[in-house]
Amino acid sequence: MDKHKRRDGFEGQKLISLPEAVCLNHAKKNTALSPVYLTHIGYFPKAIAHYRLRKSGCKDNILIYCLRGKGWYRIGSRTYTVGPNQFAIIPATTQYLCYGADEADPWTIYWVHFSGPDMDGFNKSLNIRADDGPREILLNEKGLQVWENMYQSLEMGYSTDNLNNANFCLYQFIATFLYPDKHQQRKSPAPEDYITQTILYMRSRLHEKLTVEDMAATHNLSASYFSTLFRKATGMPPIDYFIHLKIQKACQLLFQNNLKVKDVAAAIGYDDPYHFSRLFKKHMSVSPEQYKAASRREE
Repeated sequence: MDKHKRRDGFEGQKLISLPEAVCLNHAKKNTALSPVYLTHIGYFPKAIAHYRLRKSGCKDNILIYCLRGKGWYRIGSRTYTVGPNQFAIIPATTQYLCYGADEADPWTIYWVHFSGPDMDGFNKSLNIRADDGPREILLNEKGLQVWENMYQSLEMGYSTDNLNNANFCLYQFIATFLYPDKHQQRKSPAPEDYITQTILYMRSRLHEKLTVEDMAATHNLSASYFSTLFRKATGMPPIDYFIHLKIQKACQLLFQNNLKVKDVAAAIGYDDPYHFSRLFKKHMSVSPEQYKAASRREE
């Protein structure tokens, strides 16, 4: 390694590397809580000459979030450039791996390492691949808040509570990158967000009988095109999703209120309580009466 290159030691940096024994012991004692756990966490501001070489790869996933400047990483034979407002998740690998800061404009990065007994399965389930490359992201304020929470917890020591909190936060931290739209604070849905607007529209009309044409008309779209958009975004047709929301509301009413089944059915737009009961049992595997009785026993 060039003597001018360095792993860390940057002015203003934050860095915690958890001892491997601490990680493994905690994961062993808390198997239900730690299928994936934090191993290293850091913040490197303007990381001049930052460089890391891992000839045999890394058993951790590495998430790097670049706020300013530029950097790069090489995995196997492919090299990727990471710029401001980009992040990369480098999956656990046995391939040659190295990464570092751009010489002329060194990056400022927040980063975490996380591991677990089945990283291959974890990465496959989230479609995280070695050839993904960096991805664009708007300023991830929520992610940075969660990062601070993780860091502050670990600063206070490796107690069970601190480790549990950091590892729970790790999932939320990753989620802010994989699903950024779910974590942006908005007063109201963006005009182009047809799906969110439609779901809000459905929720305000659970007592009605809506058609796909009704929903599509609110956005001046054809029913077929709207259905395609909705199914792509949610994984189910609009009417199925509407029924899903109705059943969810029915569960709340059965659990919280002393209502008869026919009253619950009417509240979510079903005039025929027998039809409602059949539909409820199809989705919940128990009848409304059985669900109501079970909820009473749980109080």
